[in-house]
Amino acid sequence: MRFNEKEMVSLSRQPSEMAAELGMRGPKKGDVVKRRLVKLVVNFLFYFRIDEEEPIGALLLEQCRVEKEDKQTFSIAFLDEAERKYVFECDSEDQCKEWIDAIIKASYEFMRKNLIFYRTEIHRLTGKDPLEQYGISDEARFQVSNGLTLVSLPPFYTNKAI
Repeated sequence: MRFNEKEMVSLSRQPSEMAAELGMRGPKKGDVVKRRLVKLVVNFLFYFRIDEEEPIGALLLEQCRVEKEDKQTFSIAFLDEAERKYVFECDSEDQCKEWIDAIIKASYEFMRKNLIFYRTEIHRLTGKDPLEQYGISDEARFQVSNGLTLVSLPPFYTNKAI
């Protein structure tokens, strides 16, 4: 996927959902853990050298798997490149859980599934489609795909793909 560098830098300066200095190890063999400022902005995870203002990289948090590795460590691997894993070391177990939760919730697909779930629940309870008033109820992105019915929200802190 291609991105405009200026737009990415601008996005990285937006208010973040979370930000912290974490240990980070890249996906290449021989990569070592380095301390990085990590910022979650919308569905991008930006990482910076501690003393710099521009990001040195960004991960688009779509079609990835977030896994808890141990008490204070989690990893992100992308479904199309499962062998390439980014590992993050937190300062505490609670901080690790907060990051995992925030990253799972940041994906477009997670938000879409939630919208469909709540839309279905509101329709079941009221008999009305809440998206109808906005004229977007028939858009494909708001439809349940593959004939699946959403029954409950996905549990957090499990090894679920997002």
